[in-house]
Amino acid sequence: MTEQVAVQVTDESDLDLRRAAALIREVPDFPEPGVLFRDISPMLADGAGLRSVVSALGRDCEFDVVAGVEARGFLVGAAVAQAFGTGVIGLRKPGKLPVVADRVDYALEYGRATLELPADTLRPGQRVLIVDDVLATGGTLGAACRLVRQAGAEVAAAAVVLELTALEGRDKLMGEEVRALLQA
Repeated sequence: MTEQVAVQVTDESDLDLRRAAALIREVPDFPEPGVLFRDISPMLADGAGLRSVVSALGRDCEFDVVAGVEARGFLVGAAVAQAFGTGVIGLRKPGKLPVVADRVDYALEYGRATLELPADTLRPGQRVLIVDDVLATGGTLGAACRLVRQAGAEVAAAAVVLELTALEGRDKLMGEEVRALLQA
């Protein structure tokens, strides 16, 4: 059983984002009992919803390229790059890239993970907008920021569609500009 969720829009004056937020649904006990999954798929499938999210993610930020975090960050990141006339880079899980420029291992609440940067994609000095779907514990976004900096590029901002505030992931990203369109 799924139900619609009321999430807080960080810019309450943005009516389009409020409409998009209404498309997010909560799925109890997914992917395991006790977990409340926020599914942004209906929002991404809605043309107006996707357009408002993409516009808001890149708004008021100067960047040269978008780095989308695997996997839903790829979808949103590619759309942001297209809308703002930049390229997009996929930050991948191990074993997905034929040539790796660098990698960062990081801790998650349930183990360890790794992100890899494809070779020949980032140049020193580029301003990078890192895009992901959800900010939870902050481990993945923190790793993405480190990976971008290790390549000599600058993190313009880390932008997410939805921040799960109870998990306090933003606290692990001190010193980073973190933009969340929605909070739950």
